[in-house]
Amino acid sequence: QVQLVESGGGLVQAGGSLRLSCVASGRTFSSYDMGWFRQAPGKERDFVAAITWSGGSTYYADSVKGRFTISRDNAKNTVYMQMNSLKPEDTAVYYCAAGRPPRPSMSRFRSGYDYWGQGTQVTVST
Repeated sequence: QVQLVESGGGLVQAGGSLRLSCVASGRTFSSYDMGWFRQAPGKERDFVAAITWSGGSTYYADSVKGRFTISRDNAKNTVYMQMNSLKPEDTAVYYCAAGRPPRPSMSRFRSGYDYWGQGTQVTVST
């Protein structure tokens, strides 16, 4: 069992930056791939970024590529997402997730993850 707690969300102006953190409980964090998803009001929960258990590979949605960076510190049981050049369309609740997707392509799908955090709100104003 893995419990995930996100933090770092808030209100920021367009063009600004935020860093989200997700702390995991348990001693098996380093064996899980980690992902960030987001959900805007009235929309589906969409993939944002993912990182493999070792940190050796990362994946991004096209909409955030070049602006967001996912990273992890297995010694601290924490995954991060640095978000730069934020846009109003980035406004959403951001969720982190832990799982063991059977293949890299599954990292972009909610079904690839077994554990989810409660989410943290990110609001980008114009």
